[in-house]
Amino acid sequence: MMSFQYHDETIVTELPENTVFVFGSNMAGQHTHGAARIAAQHFGAVKGVGRGWAGQSFAIPTLNEHQQQMPLSQIAHYIHDFKIYAQNHSKMTYFLTALGCGIAGYKVSEIAPLFRGMSSNIIFPESFKPYIEENAVSLFPNLTSRMVQAFITDEVIFYFDHGSEFFEDALQKTSLSDTEKAIALIVLNEDLYPRDRYGRGREHELKDILGKLNGKIFNFHGNTEGAMIFVSVIVALMELYDIDEQDFVKLWRNEIEIVHPANRGQAISETT
Repeated sequence: MMSFQYHDETIVTELPENTVFVFGSNMAGQHTHGAARIAAQHFGAVKGVGRGWAGQSFAIPTLNEHQQQMPLSQIAHYIHDFKIYAQNHSKMTYFLTALGCGIAGYKVSEIAPLFRGMSSNIIFPESFKPYIEENAVSLFPNLTSRMVQAFITDEVIFYFDHGSEFFEDALQKTSLSDTEKAIALIVLNEDLYPRDRYGRGREHELKDILGKLNGKIFNFHGNTEGAMIFVSVIVALMELYDIDEQDFVKLWRNEIEIVHPANRGQAISETT
């Protein structure tokens, strides 16, 4: 079974000379936001070139020339072109960003499977792992009420957000297994407030979700920073497992369990 390399999706501004920065672009070649801006500033992406190799970068279009979302079928075509390019230039390594999952608005569960069958010289975003390697889904256990309530607590989130030396103790005192703790760390490490990893302001969205959940599973008075950080952890979990607010409420109330979308025969399995 082929083993792939992964990166933790933090922003990079330099790579080894033999490593190409692969990013999502628009057909107009206007590299002004997100990873495209990084590509233009640091990896030689050329204005007006929205597709293919330039400098130390490779553009895969996810938006059309009018900055509008492309259909997945069209993005898949450009990803296939990249797949062939990477195979034909096998001495190079390709640092793949989570393209299509930022401004283009697609979910990881929609984009990542399009990269199956890539050669081993690709460094994938960590979030793509369960869709690239067949056995990786075992790292994403079913979500249960017990699990999420064990780490989505004021105490754990407070210690994590403040970088307290007591954070590890707070997490260790939970009932989580090692695999579940790994999921908790992925979610707690996800930047959503005030901006996410793609530089997008998420405050309006977080306030909306806070309003939908407030009074159902918790009670916050006003849109305080603490409330926003708390709900951002929930949103990170929702995005990791591709569920909505209604699903999360049912999960919290122990009405359902959630399986990871990479292993989802049916979207949600009822608990008995």
